[in-house]
Amino acid sequence: MWRVSIRPPERLTTASATCDALMTLIKLLTAPIRRLVNFSLFQFCIVVLVIFLLQAAPDGSVSGTIFDGLDKLVSASITVISDAIVVKSFTRSLLTFGLMIIYGYVVYVVVLAIARRVIRDCVDFAGRNNFLGLRNAIARERGITAYRAWEPLEDLRPAEIPQPVWEERFAWPANDEPPYPSLWRRFVFEIASFVLVVLLVLVLLQLFTPIPALAWLASAGKGALRLIGW
Repeated sequence: MWRVSIRPPERLTTASATCDALMTLIKLLTAPIRRLVNFSLFQFCIVVLVIFLLQAAPDGSVSGTIFDGLDKLVSASITVISDAIVVKSFTRSLLTFGLMIIYGYVVYVVVLAIARRVIRDCVDFAGRNNFLGLRNAIARERGITAYRAWEPLEDLRPAEIPQPVWEERFAWPANDEPPYPSLWRRFVFEIASFVLVVLLVLVLLQLFTPIPALAWLASAGKGALRLIGW
């Protein structure tokens, strides 16, 4: 179990100082890229651009095959929606555009999550193996992040409770288990949260507006079951 305490700063060697300067330079160069990648308008533009490039690809190519699959997925989704509500030309065009953007955005988020995971694993590998002498710089950066996450917990500690007791009670998981749920539990939790929010919105629309949202949902469910042959 780690402890947070104030120690005098260690004297940095020339190699360590060089690695710190390299890490600072990397962070300075990548900060604008990280902000741009996480910017909503930039994400929207990237998704639209990718869809246009896929559409312009020749038939039979990899990009063309991907667009054909996306087009079939959108068409199937519109078919399911049309079983619940009346879909005319304007609504169909709007649904086509919106569903393509939504599906493209989902793929973008998945690719971004995979890229972040790969980068994190590469940084971990560099730290474990001291690649280019970056271990100390990476560890110092992780230590600063860990301290910032721990500090709000320490602010709650009453003066009469010793710090080691406080940490053993709240700052470390029981039985040395991971301090976060497993991947599948987090995935199920996110899906359940999204479904509950959507159902809440549909119930509010059903109760307080003239929109029969729940009836549309039931019709769409029946249409999806018919589509898959149930």
